[in-house]
Amino acid sequence: MENKIKERVLLEANHMIKTNDTIREIAKKKGVSKSTVHKDLKERLKLIDLNLYKEVQKIIKHHTNIRHIKGGESTKKKYLKIRYNL
Repeated sequence: MENKIKERVLLEANHMIKTNDTIREIAKKKGVSKSTVHKDLKERLKLIDLNLYKEVQKIIKHHTNIRHIKGGESTKKKYLKIRYNL
């Protein structure tokens, strides 16, 4: 694996741990696709740093467990904006 890729993977992982950002948020901030961040954190990180990988997986699992709640909140906000012309 290239050093450039390893560096990106480690930056993404450390960013997720520090900020608790989702894969989508990290992709947007780093200027790469969601697929790239997902592959970096789910496959490549495991080969680079197993302990860091385990920490990141806990955060990803938490995001997966609460996504239905966040989705409902977003939908509620959307329709409140429409209703009150905000």
